[in-house]
Amino acid sequence: MLKLENICYKNILRNITLEVQNGEFIYVTGDNGAGKTTLFNIISGILKPTSGSVLINNRDISEMSLRERTGLIANVLQDPRQDTIAEMTIFENMNIAYKRGKRRLCTIATTRLRALFKKKLAILNMGLEDRLDEYAGNLSGGQRQALSLIMATLADYEVLLLDEITASLDQKTSALVMAIAQNIAKQDNKACLAILHEK
Repeated sequence: MLKLENICYKNILRNITLEVQNGEFIYVTGDNGAGKTTLFNIISGILKPTSGSVLINNRDISEMSLRERTGLIANVLQDPRQDTIAEMTIFENMNIAYKRGKRRLCTIATTRLRALFKKKLAILNMGLEDRLDEYAGNLSGGQRQALSLIMATLADYEVLLLDEITASLDQKTSALVMAIAQNIAKQDNKACLAILHEK
């Protein structure tokens, strides 16, 4: 569960209070400059609020650093080129994401990891599970964004933040990626906030 209590930030956000239960998928909309990304940056720890508190599962994380929040918050950004490395394979990208927030190096066998990654990618219904050794840079924008979504949810997390993840996608691909995101948040029973890009 994500809870925001009277969040203020400079003259951008004023007394924002919000509660998102596990399994809920909430859209955040508003004009450019309304503070949507600022709000996400406060939740993820990039910015510190002027006042107010951020709680996850009733634990106040307001003083936690960005690094400390890594195991609690999964982010997917608007541009999949920021979440994936073009010169690395799908497997290599997923392996890095899988280790996010872990204190020790992961010792799971490569064959088991490949099986896990294939299983996760199969829900996309894009055939990416059979392309683990292909470079991420060879994927279409929609495929790469869907990969980013799977990568974000590979490691442990409590809150999923989606920052205009369909902004650069066509209408059909946008609907598919958003439906996948909703299903993941529901199946994982995690709180999800999504900034909606209005075309």
